Amino acid sequence: MGGGVMTVNINGAGSLTGLDAVDVPVYADATARNAAIPSPVAGQIVFVTGTGSLVYNGTAWVALGVGAANFTNTSTGTYSSGGIDYKYVEFLSSGDLIVDQAGFADILVVGGGAGGGSAGGGGGAGQVISTTSFYLPVGTHTTTIGAGGAGGTSSGLGANGNRSQLLSLIAIPGGGGGGATNVTRKGLQGASSGGDGRDAATSTTNASILPSVTGFAGGFTAASAYSGNGGGGGFSAVGGNGSGYDSGIGGAGVANLLTNVSANYAGGGGGGGYFGAGSASFGGGAGGASGTAAGSNATANSGAGGGGGGGQAGAFNGGNGGSGIIIVRVVV
Repeated sequence: MGGGVMTVNINGAGSLTGLDAVDVPVYADATARNAAIPSPVAGQIVFVTGTGSLVYNGTAWVALGVGAANFTNTSTGTYSSGGIDYKYVEFLSSGDLIVDQAGFADILVVGGGAGGGSAGGGGGAGQVISTTSFYLPVGTHTTTIGAGGAGGTSSGLGANGNRSQLLSLIAIPGGGGGGATNVTRKGLQGASSGGDGRDAATSTTNASILPSVTGFAGGFTAASAYSGNGGGGGFSAVGGNGSGYDSGIGGAGVANLLTNVSANYAGGGGGGGYFGAGSASFGGGAGGASGTAAGSNATANSGAGGGGGGGQAGAFNGGNGGSGIIIVRVVV
């Protein structure tokens, strides 16, 4: 057989030449395309007049042959791994991502963690979204970094965190830790829910606001005036239950290597204790030590829950939840 080069062309009507006769669907604009294909699947190809040939990559319609995106923000860091050079930018507070070349990027979005309850349960962790090959169009894109929820006061609930968002990537926040009264004792719903405060009569908390969100429940406590409080739910595990005077630990979060340095995100806050306070990891705040101290604040930009306040000698305040973060990495 000969070694000639095959030339393939796509004309203005979307017809292919150089192969067997094949026509891809042609649409006047994106509105017409979306109306005709409301639920595209990865690998579908269309031709949009004035735009060109597009393929659906499982997330978005992108131009055929698209490579890495580029941002013009000052990079937070650069590194090489596996023979590939990367740069990345971290958003610790809300701002703008400026993209001058459309293409794919790896992105981490973490929602804000919740506050711990006063003399109560640990705060729940925010959602973690980690995605590779996310299509970034050219433009200035707002990054919203969710604040952590405030710790509860005067036997009250911790506040829910706030969501973080970049384009269609929305990480919902954690749920506040329960307090120390019949009204406030139940941990709140969130990406992961807050732990129950003492005297909580029920033994479960809801894991998430939305069925599609991967989150875990906070721990519960026995119906006793002197029991330990539940730990807040983490992104990877449930919060620990109170046992006797001792409070539950915060649920585990998750580590991420997008910056080439392992960082921990979205752990639940430890429950505040009557005597023994719950510990926390993955950025979460510890519960009030020995039941006579306020809960610790979660680490900033961790999306973790704050620790519950102690309750042996009064209703001590819960710790604040950790704010969220967004990281964008591209190949250079």
